[in-house]
Amino acid sequence: MNDYVEKVNEEILAQRKQRDLDYEEYKKDGRIWGLVPKERILTIKFPRVEKEVIEEFKKMQDLSTTVSDILDSIGINGVVATSYIKPVIPGKQVVGQALTIRSIPERKTTTQGYNDKDFIKMATRDIYYLAEEGDVLVTDFGGNLDVSNMGGQSCTVAKSCKLSGSVVNGAVRDIGTIKELDYPVWSMGTTPQTGKFRMQCIEMNGPVTLKDIVIYPGDLIVADDSGVCAIPYEHVGTVLEKVKSVLNEEEVMRDFINDKRPLDELRPLYRKRYK
Repeated sequence: MNDYVEKVNEEILAQRKQRDLDYEEYKKDGRIWGLVPKERILTIKFPRVEKEVIEEFKKMQDLSTTVSDILDSIGINGVVATSYIKPVIPGKQVVGQALTIRSIPERKTTTQGYNDKDFIKMATRDIYYLAEEGDVLVTDFGGNLDVSNMGGQSCTVAKSCKLSGSVVNGAVRDIGTIKELDYPVWSMGTTPQTGKFRMQCIEMNGPVTLKDIVIYPGDLIVADDSGVCAIPYEHVGTVLEKVKSVLNEEEVMRDFINDKRPLDELRPLYRKRYK
């Protein structure tokens, strides 16, 4: 066995050991719903971004556009436009750490699942009770637009558990209820067709995809009317400082524009913005 494989195996074993300890702790606290086997949960706890940092992000307008530019500047592919994933309720902005679900289609037909009275293998309720206040659920069903990943009841639980919102690589339903709840959701599409007996959670709190980007649990999700950004945990502080710097410079530029300052004074600011 080479050194790389041995190191990976050691990391997996350590992760499983910690997962088992956390699972028992959450079970004792009444936070394990229990539909998803423990073995399908990769991790329960992950490093947390300070609340003050998240609040600083929340104060900023048109946040995803500036974060997108900063991610470009540090070489991170972490942005999906609302051309592909749209807000169910326009005008919302959320900032919170990612919880993740990856689902696969059921092999058995839907009718057979009903006839056999199978358990529902969707997993949103399981993960909501593992969440901390302000988290954002990212659920990945491969961009499938026919089957709902969540609906009104699921979003009711999410809101009761104080999640900030949900981002869905797939479709959702019960749009009227979601709007009435005023719960922020971004999705690839909408559908009336239930996910019951059509999909099952294969993994919780592991890496997922959203269109063509990868999101890990603990990434900081920024979502608004322009798009969805995923900031890797280890880059959150750097991105925040760069965002604040850019917004300060843009405020100066707006003042220059409104004051009709000479172009020779505007050009350096514009060039600096896109370095």
